[in-house]
Amino acid sequence: MTKIDTSRPESVLPTPSHTVGPFYGYALPFPGGGDIAPVGHPDTITVQGYVYDGEGNPLPDALVELWGPGPDGRVPTTDGSMRRDPSTGGHLGRNGVQFTGWGRIQTDADGHWYARTLRPGARGRSAPYLSVCVFARGLLVHLFTRIYLPGDRAALAADPLLAGLAEERRDTLIAQDGGDGTYRFDIRLQGEGETVFLEFR
Repeated sequence: MTKIDTSRPESVLPTPSHTVGPFYGYALPFPGGGDIAPVGHPDTITVQGYVYDGEGNPLPDALVELWGPGPDGRVPTTDGSMRRDPSTGGHLGRNGVQFTGWGRIQTDADGHWYARTLRPGARGRSAPYLSVCVFARGLLVHLFTRIYLPGDRAALAADPLLAGLAEERRDTLIAQDGGDGTYRFDIRLQGEGETVFLEFR
């Protein structure tokens, strides 16, 4: 057996605690994470897409979190997906009736994700949008971005964040309308067409 000299950091091999992912799939995903809207709600939309790395390869183990207000523009305060049974402590998940505004989705083997949610209403001067947080291998910290839905050109043009971006960069935050209440939003972590990510201070 070879002895390793641990007195010198350069001689010690990295362990999983020193590397970045992919560990998200073990504890963070939960059943129905993308079912944010109650089944049958008339304002339900489906947002879907892929997460790509800097070389354009899909990431099969990324997590996408979504937050959004309801159609009235108010952020819900309903208990979300982590509801527990008060007597047993078991996981109950969503109640299927109320809108929680939050979901967490793991990408599949092809890097694809999707969520059913409600069309967000406007809040303040911003055009309606969904907030997004991305966790993926190789990221030391998670990334924040937004998904704006196409349609209201005047609202998009007046949005303070979008107005401050070059047109080609602005397009990375606007989903593509797939018809029938479906929208596609791909997240590109680096490289050509890289999604605009936000920094909060």
